[in-house]
Amino acid sequence: MIALGFVRLGRIGLFAASVLAATTASAQTPIKFSLDFKFEGPAAPFVVAIDKGYFKAEGLDVTIDTAGGSLEPINRVASGTYDMGFGDINSLIKFRDANPGTPIKAVYMVYNKPPFSIVGRKSRGVSTPKDLEGKKLGAPPPDGAFAQWPIFVQANSIDASKVTIVSVGFPVREPMLASGEVDAITGFSFSSYINLKDRGVPANDITVLLMADYGVNLYGNTIMVNPKFAAEKPEAVKAFLRAFTKGLHDTVKNPATAVESVLKRNDVAKKETELERLQIALKDNILTPEVKKNGYGGVDMDRLDKSVDQIALTYQFKNAKPKGSEVFDPSYLPDAALRKAD
Repeated sequence: MIALGFVRLGRIGLFAASVLAATTASAQTPIKFSLDFKFEGPAAPFVVAIDKGYFKAEGLDVTIDTAGGSLEPINRVASGTYDMGFGDINSLIKFRDANPGTPIKAVYMVYNKPPFSIVGRKSRGVSTPKDLEGKKLGAPPPDGAFAQWPIFVQANSIDASKVTIVSVGFPVREPMLASGEVDAITGFSFSSYINLKDRGVPANDITVLLMADYGVNLYGNTIMVNPKFAAEKPEAVKAFLRAFTKGLHDTVKNPATAVESVLKRNDVAKKETELERLQIALKDNILTPEVKKNGYGGVDMDRLDKSVDQIALTYQFKNAKPKGSEVFDPSYLPDAALRKAD
């Protein structure tokens, strides 16, 4: 009888454990998240947060997918096929203007200084912005950097009629520059520079014209959220940003370990390449003086307003020019203590 009792208690215990496990699983809020590009070094904070269990600890079941450029996540989040995404805030501002019925909000600024760049080769006569005149510029149409080309042209008094724009796909962008089919390309500094080096182009032959150093005073990539999802599950948005911030802290403290989370999701990636790409992004785009002073994730609203003014120099707003506060919602940000920069 005693033995039978233990068997029954054991079955009851197993049943209770299975019910608890099922309840815990069902309590996890699913979030579909879109990156802006492939699993490369700068994606580390997102995937570190998965691998370290930070999302799970916040009650979230997060799925992260790659994309074909920083415009694609905007369309994905707008359509509702993805709940949140990572893309260019300047392209988001234009999208909101063209689609006023889909007021996607930016909720966490990751690239405080954008990596938008013109990357050329000195051996092909490209060392300064004006050198682009008379040259071929390879540019993928959905590229976030190419979207800022009109501002770069105006800020540097380039005669755009003298620049031949060659529409190229992302996979052939750097190969075409390496082979000399084009003289320069648009791209993110940490991606195009590293990719060219990886293809054997000498570092001293590569010119990186970081647009932020040449009059393009904008913010860069931000975490954005579908408005319906944000309205229905605001706590899930806050939880996502807390977990991401923990992943960002880990990435900043130990990039070499963090990049392993990228490599396990990208079979063709090389550690030294992705680590250098990540380190450039951290130094140039994420850990800026503004971030070191104010912490991760937020924006200076006056600076954001001025960036909208600069967008308006080359983009005709169909509706009233927005204020930065209409585009960026800081209410989901983690506490200041968690956001303090490393």
